[in-house]
Amino acid sequence: MADVIKKNGEFFRRFNPLRIIEHQANAITFIVLVVTGVSQKFHDSAWAEWIIMNLGGIDNARIIHRTTGLVFTALTLQHILTGSYGLIVKKWMPSMVINLKDFTDAIDNLKYYFGITDMPARCDRYDYKQKFEYWGVVVGGVLMIMTGLTLWFPTKVFHLIPFLPGQIIPAAKAAHTNEAMLALLVIVIWHIYNSVFSPEVFPLDTAIFTGRISKERMIHEHPLEYERLTGEKLRDDAGSEEGKGPEGDEAGSAP
Repeated sequence: MADVIKKNGEFFRRFNPLRIIEHQANAITFIVLVVTGVSQKFHDSAWAEWIIMNLGGIDNARIIHRTTGLVFTALTLQHILTGSYGLIVKKWMPSMVINLKDFTDAIDNLKYYFGITDMPARCDRYDYKQKFEYWGVVVGGVLMIMTGLTLWFPTKVFHLIPFLPGQIIPAAKAAHTNEAMLALLVIVIWHIYNSVFSPEVFPLDTAIFTGRISKERMIHEHPLEYERLTGEKLRDDAGSEEGKGPEGDEAGSAP
């Protein structure tokens, strides 16, 4: 969450090692959950049957799915608690909070893409696409955890919350499977495109693996963050360049 960004030659430190490990752990658990979950959803299909049989049968597939779900729950709780602690106690900058500028940035970029304006949106540490995807993953993850536990322990849920209607179980099943398919589509269509096939990062955005981002990408994608960290004033819309201030070495932000 609170990543220290340090200028290092022509690169900037964007993610610390803990954030890199967290991302890879989430990626692995997501893949396992998708393989074991989607194969159960479409169990009548030949490919799903092949996966389930190679996992040792439906019981093994369910055990793997639920165990991985517990790992995903732990990762999600760790992420939320760490972020809350950083924001409340350590006063991290709330860089993932969606604000009005994100909506105006989206409009500005549409104008830029259609050739109406000459300048793209000037974004800070995270742009509007990254923010919306992030909150989709967090909110969707919480929904998956709640519905998954409801399906796993239905009687305990009714003991804890006795006023819940009986329809909560089929509703939880529908929400769990549909949210899983939505998450899969978002990752395959949106996240993989932005991380792999986008012309700006092709063939791969390595920032989440190396923790570093080039100075050129920082200026192009996160000009406001670059100005804040270095004290430099980038060229404005008219092409003029203002004076430069002293460079800053570190900054804390969340996540």
